Amino acid sequence: MAIAAIQGHKTVNEIASRIDVHPTQVSAWKKALLAHSVEASTRENAKTDKDEAKDLDSLYHKIGRLEMENDFLKK
Repeated sequence: MAIAAIQGHKTVNEIASRIDVHPTQVSAWKKALLAHSVEASTRENAKTDKDEAKDLDSLYHKIGRLEMENDFLKK
């Protein structure tokens, strides 16, 4: 309902009457979503960055191992 309020296709009063809650509750949900959406996306990006760094380390390790094996087999 907070997303519907943010989109603005219907008024807060219309949304509230549709789900049988007070309009201030819908406004509170909207305000909370707007306040925490940036925080949630930032945390998600931070997880992604950590995962990418972990994957890169793993790939560099694998490349190093394969280069060593390749050098050994050339001799």
